Amino acid sequence: MTTHPAYQDPRPAYTRATGQAAALIRTVRPEQLDGPTPCAAFDVRDLLSHIVGGTRRIAVIGEGGDGLAVHPFAEGVGDAEWASAYEEVRTRVLKAWEPDERMASSVRVPWGEVPGHTALSGYVMEIVTHTWDLSEGLGHPLPLDPELAGFALTTARALLPDSRPRDAQTPFDARREAPAGAGVYEQLAAWMGRTPLTRD
Repeated sequence: MTTHPAYQDPRPAYTRATGQAAALIRTVRPEQLDGPTPCAAFDVRDLLSHIVGGTRRIAVIGEGGDGLAVHPFAEGVGDAEWASAYEEVRTRVLKAWEPDERMASSVRVPWGEVPGHTALSGYVMEIVTHTWDLSEGLGHPLPLDPELAGFALTTARALLPDSRPRDAQTPFDARREAPAGAGVYEQLAAWMGRTPLTRD
């Protein structure tokens, strides 16, 4: 009989994290789409494109396909269609990762070949971080779930080195120091190299 090391099933956290992202995306107003985000190269529209396209990539990985062949940005989505586009791909990705065998099977992701549970934990980290990015860009219209940030921060500390270059394998900037008394989202943002937006 083959046994596998114990791991925390990331599927409940991923389901909650995508639900949180979906709720936030539904608040986006047309005049906000050109606004900045903590991802210096992305405005709000670009970030939405990456969230939708990246989630499509994760869905294909969960379905057993070559997710790396999927462009991590969505094309052809109209400005009024971001919420429906994300809801569609969110439904697909959750279905793709439902089977228990996906947790132990090996999958190929941008940072290497890893067990499914490790891959999906990494994608919890990604969607929670990008949800914070989007929330910053939108002026924090909704409260964010601190438990999700805690899961993402634990994953980030396990998967991302304390000091790392920004490259294809680790597409996040070098870790920053979180300010004293920072909340869990601020700690996550700092670990991922984010700087909160400065507002007038």
